[in-house]
Amino acid sequence: MTQVTKSAAELDQEAERLAEAGTFVSDVRAAVAQRVVGQDTMVQRLIVGLLSGGHVLLEGVPGLAKTLAVRTLADAIDTTFRRIQFTPDLLPADLIGTLIWEETQRRFVPKKGPIFANLVLADEINRAPAKVQSALLEAMQERQVTIGEESHRVPIPFLVLATQNPIEHEGTYPLPEAQVDRFMLKIRVDYPDREEEREILRRVVTDDVEPLSPVASPEQILAARALLPSVRVDPRVEEYILDLVRATREAAIYDEELAGWIDIGASPRATIYLARAARAQAFIEGRPFVIPEDIGRLALDVLRHRVVMTFEAEAEEVTPDQVIERLLDIVPIP
Repeated sequence: MTQVTKSAAELDQEAERLAEAGTFVSDVRAAVAQRVVGQDTMVQRLIVGLLSGGHVLLEGVPGLAKTLAVRTLADAIDTTFRRIQFTPDLLPADLIGTLIWEETQRRFVPKKGPIFANLVLADEINRAPAKVQSALLEAMQERQVTIGEESHRVPIPFLVLATQNPIEHEGTYPLPEAQVDRFMLKIRVDYPDREEEREILRRVVTDDVEPLSPVASPEQILAARALLPSVRVDPRVEEYILDLVRATREAAIYDEELAGWIDIGASPRATIYLARAARAQAFIEGRPFVIPEDIGRLALDVLRHRVVMTFEAEAEEVTPDQVIERLLDIVPIP
């Protein structure tokens, strides 16, 4: 679809409209900062996922405030939140619900599980077996679950925020590629710097979590989502997105060594998600248009779990992040 070039006055009006609709974003950030020290990138990406409706996978060692950040984000929004601890003995019914006999009605009726919430925290998602992952996948992709012979829609907005530990493998089940691909963003959560850790040391005296008043509503989030398509993506930026994603499949055009490291490149879903996340990033910053820097900032989180490495790359300990960073260096920026 051809995009119409807009005047400076029209762009200013759109910027004002986006800024007005996005006032709650700074309130949410401030609310999260009351509990979570640092981790600005993680918080920013969680908000990108929230605005764009894309599920988020958080990966990091224990103790980096992944669960706390998700819980605080939920507390900052006047919405329903459920935390599900994934374990090897978890059953699909524990997640989506089951049918129970209702004596008064003389029939089986659905008893909905914790998946029926606006924000769902799937803690240690890779500890649950395949049947549970399959049930979660239906909810993530179709926004519905099947209980008995009936399908039930999950609430809107609906977002799965999952965590996993990258260093512990005992008692874990690798996530299916199809499910990993359903996550818009995979965020690597790193250690805080020295000053941030000093602030954590001084601030966190007890394990008690102070109550947090909601500063945003589901209606505001849905209104923001409705505005995202109006955030303009210039044809040159579109080409940059296409070049970057296709470079994961056609790396030999840019670098023969890279081609030997990539077994499977990113699918068109990566193209869609990268553009959608970039629009959300522009919205957060109050811009009515996407800039190439938005793409570069989000490329790692959108692509790292979609690029499958060859045995040679694994033997040489080359990571997807290193490959994507190299592509970001060599794919021309408009």
